[in-house]
Amino acid sequence: MTQNGTRIERDTMGEMQVPATAYYGASTQRAALNFPISDLRFPRRFIRALAQIKLAAAQVNRELGLLDPGLADAIVQAAQEVADGRFDSEFVVDIFQTGSGTSTNMNANEVIANRANEILGNPLGSRKPVHPNDHVNLGQSSNDVIPTAMHLSALTAIQEDLAPALELLRETLAAKAEEFLPIIKTGRTHLQDATPVRLGQEFQGYAGQVERAVRRLRHAQEELSEVALGGTAVGTGVNTHPEFADRVCRKLAAMNGVEVRETTNHFQAQATLDGVVEASGALNTISVSLMKIANDIRWMGTGPRAGLFELLLPEVQPGSSIMPGKVNPVIPESLIQVCAQVMGNHLTVTLSGQWGFFELNTMMPVAAYNLLQSVELLAAASRNFADQCVAGLQATDQGPAMVEKGLMLATALAPVVGYDTAAAIAKEAFKVGKTVREVAKERTSLSDAELDRILNPEAMTQPGLTGIAAGG
Repeated sequence: MTQNGTRIERDTMGEMQVPATAYYGASTQRAALNFPISDLRFPRRFIRALAQIKLAAAQVNRELGLLDPGLADAIVQAAQEVADGRFDSEFVVDIFQTGSGTSTNMNANEVIANRANEILGNPLGSRKPVHPNDHVNLGQSSNDVIPTAMHLSALTAIQEDLAPALELLRETLAAKAEEFLPIIKTGRTHLQDATPVRLGQEFQGYAGQVERAVRRLRHAQEELSEVALGGTAVGTGVNTHPEFADRVCRKLAAMNGVEVRETTNHFQAQATLDGVVEASGALNTISVSLMKIANDIRWMGTGPRAGLFELLLPEVQPGSSIMPGKVNPVIPESLIQVCAQVMGNHLTVTLSGQWGFFELNTMMPVAAYNLLQSVELLAAASRNFADQCVAGLQATDQGPAMVEKGLMLATALAPVVGYDTAAAIAKEAFKVGKTVREVAKERTSLSDAELDRILNPEAMTQPGLTGIAAGG
């Protein structure tokens, strides 16, 4: 240790001063100095996945007779500590770094090697007996480790956070659909009055969207379960044992309870981010779906005097610093903003996917960051939306009160009096301020009983009972 609190570490480019107490080494320090770009770092889940890869690799290399058991045991212990979050502060490299993520792979190699050497009774920076490249990185390359860590971290984030959050939202929406099913209101197409619909049917639609979101999420997991590990530098698998990747994948799958399998085509797995782009696309679609749900609920809660006010949203905070008593739909607004962020992240991931040249994609760090952020944001926002908004929604009397005044009740008259006559009745009702029923009684020979049967809103919400064809 020198007087300024640093030590000398070495890599292939020579000596480098690093903080005396740091577990990272020269390569990481160079990267920290090279990329003073932002305060963005790989999230906890990515570091955990990266450490798990190193842990499983050490175990497999020991089993294959390629790594001394004593060194392997020390690496496994060190990697587990990294996976558990003990050394998160040692991962200091910016997201905006080398496009392969080599700097972060070396960051992990150096931290694990230094900690393993410490476990074996050697000082930080010794690089003996555990070497970051020769032992921790044995059988690996940044080019296959980083995309594998990207897939694995996203897989676990989906499995542990997003899938349960969406399932909670689906269940909450389905419960509201059942609660609201007796409530009949005016439907809307093109933002204009349409034929009656049950409030519960609208919520059945929302629950159905989320049900399909979960289905799309499962497909994203299928895409992410195929990993690049085993391809090493360019996809040929140079310097790795032919059984290495499959064995490591099995261990990773067992650790996390997700499917992890070696790709059947290493050249595509490292040269592209196609699986990541498709997974991000599923998240983008889910965001579009959730934004529609949140916006509908926000609109149905407008008012309470000058809006639709068909729903009463839970009051969670004051809505204005100047208007006393105002309450805003802040929970839906929060979800809508998350959806917008995820859509923007998908554009970044899409552009990242384009940046594969010959044998390697070179925008892996930023793609990984945005993919993981999308998963984590959607999980948190979906759960919050379910708990703090949907679960507490109440239907008002406003929707049912407007049904009899609805001009599109005239749709039920069309099969009886013809489309043109029904349209004329609707237009006259609007012009003179009467109901469709009142004008139809004046302009047709239909009896009150017949009008009651034809203009029954409840029957109009049950397909097949009225014989009315659907329209836009």
